Amino acid sequence: MRCPAFPEDLIAAQCAWDRTYRALADPARRGTTTALRRRLLRLSVQVWWHPYWSTDSAGPRDRVALRGQARELESGAL
Repeated sequence: MRCPAFPEDLIAAQCAWDRTYRALADPARRGTTTALRRRLLRLSVQVWWHPYWSTDSAGPRDRVALRGQARELESGAL
């Protein structure tokens, strides 16, 4: 199975989405949920409508691969 080459800005947006989602789930950050939800929405739009997805080579499996690659990068950075 091929490993898709994602643009750096798309990977960065997905990593930021993952971090923001985890922060939103953290009970210690109750006072900042509005800002986090707004950020999560902005990042969701950024990831979902990225120009990469309009290419012929991008498919539904690539969205799953992007999330997996972002998780790997995040776990390696911790």
